[in-house]
Amino acid sequence: MKNFLFFNLNEKPIRIKNKPDEIAKLIQFENENENENEVKQIATGNFSIILLFENGKAIEYSEYSIQNPHKIQIENIQKVTVGAYNTTILTIEGNVFAKGEYIDPQNPDEFINISSLIEDTNDRIIEDIVSGYNTIYLLSSNQNVYGIGSNEYGQLGFDSETLYKTEKPILMMKNVSKIFSGISSYYVFLLNSNQELFGCGYNETNQVALPESITIRKGVRKLTKIQNIPKGKIIDIQCELNHSIMLIEEEDENRNPKRKLYSCGYCVYNGLGKNKITNEFTEIKSSLFENDNILDFSCGYENALILTSKGKLITFGNEFGQLGNGNTNNQLIPIQIELPKLRFNEDISNYHVNYRYNNSFLYYSPPSFSNLEEDLIKLFERKEFCDISFKTENGEIIKAHKLILKYRLNQNEIEIEKLQEIISKKSIKESNQIFEMIYSNNSKINPKLYSEIKEIINSNEKIEETMKRIYLNENENENEKDFIIERKEKQYKFPKLILIMRSKLYRGMFLSVTEDKSNKVTDYSELSNKSFQIFEYWIYSNQIKDGIQITQQIIDEIQIGIDYFQLNQTNPNLFDLLINKFNNHNQN
Repeated sequence: MKNFLFFNLNEKPIRIKNKPDEIAKLIQFENENENENEVKQIATGNFSIILLFENGKAIEYSEYSIQNPHKIQIENIQKVTVGAYNTTILTIEGNVFAKGEYIDPQNPDEFINISSLIEDTNDRIIEDIVSGYNTIYLLSSNQNVYGIGSNEYGQLGFDSETLYKTEKPILMMKNVSKIFSGISSYYVFLLNSNQELFGCGYNETNQVALPESITIRKGVRKLTKIQNIPKGKIIDIQCELNHSIMLIEEEDENRNPKRKLYSCGYCVYNGLGKNKITNEFTEIKSSLFENDNILDFSCGYENALILTSKGKLITFGNEFGQLGNGNTNNQLIPIQIELPKLRFNEDISNYHVNYRYNNSFLYYSPPSFSNLEEDLIKLFERKEFCDISFKTENGEIIKAHKLILKYRLNQNEIEIEKLQEIISKKSIKESNQIFEMIYSNNSKINPKLYSEIKEIINSNEKIEETMKRIYLNENENENEKDFIIERKEKQYKFPKLILIMRSKLYRGMFLSVTEDKSNKVTDYSELSNKSFQIFEYWIYSNQIKDGIQITQQIIDEIQIGIDYFQLNQTNPNLFDLLINKFNNHNQN
């Protein structure tokens, strides 16, 4: 499967037809299963491609059955990873199922629950999974990392002469925030909550950023702290057989986030423009990124894909035509390739690139906005909508939405000061969890931390009620309303944040990289006054406003309005509730 595949816009992937030996142009992946939702994640390995959908189901295309994908018989899937000889599934409940030669040699094609094999029963809820070449890493909800599979080069952090492999997860390290490995890598990086990086495993070409002379067979047999890490926050590290690429985020002179790529190890096409081994992470520079920011990247055996905030797809490598530029000419330094026009009225940050083995992908995975709690947590990461800053114990800045905190913290500035004090003693990971719990009122995210904040938040109030109070306190919140919807006789002001949560139309408008993001005025006069009042109240509260008699005209207008504003609706949705209320009124 040597090809470049492009998943266009919101379209569902459909299976490849008449697959040639090599594909060097952008094509669409075809999938005949019309009942599946949109793609959430792609996981690719040497011999298979797995598509995970928003509904928590997944299908697998194998090298030998590309025309006949089969469903993975596991429900509520949150994440999928594929190594060279293993497939791993993480469910929403925190269970991990895996199959492969190093997991169960007798039944390599059968999934088994490997998280249930962890000896410490308090550590069996798993938060994240990462696959190496033939090793799997599990990050527990307690931030402990376990490894299972091969330890041939010490990639489990133990002497390979005494522990060559294991079929049960073994504890590698505590206090870990992220794991980095890859389908072709015999090594792993672990990042702790203090942004200290550790590595172990295969290091023949210094791909673990450890310049010490270590024999190929033994590798780095224990977790070792990596020195000379580039300044900034580590966002991601992509690991391949002989080299690694790191994505770092730091602030520029105007305190705007700026991301940079660094390469380490040996790869002819490592983006550095020169054929040599680098024993520490060295910046990949290109005029193509200079005035742009990197949203996503993925690297393979000898190539990489980089997606920027201005919608550029930048690549290097190309031995098998993975760059999608119509040929198989190798590129020593980054180049930009032509793309079909992306739909920029959707958030560009929801596009993703993926490269593994000889397959490259660009695909659109929209956020699954289903209710206000989930919406807020997703938007919490959007810095342009955050207007209050908190400092963590390590001096890192974490931002939040003051309008939301104002109501979730009992409309009390003193409570915000108390929250500042709590955050100042927490790590960045714990701080993020605290804000997620404040927004969602979900103590299960971290019960221990929740016990520290429960006294300062309004724990009995749902986010819908918070939104309704923001709506009702119109005069008090006038300063937070930064967008106008204008009609014939009246202007309606909304906070952009709330419109983004409720309307795909405005989410596309405000999060677009091409549209003007000023406080523009929208003229929409199709709705009558009563219909617009229903719409306005629904935007804030997810409820129908009392005291309005529902008529057939209102139902017809609201149906048009739902389509126009592309409302995100939960079940039951606005239209169904209006129909029910109309029918009940007529029956009485």
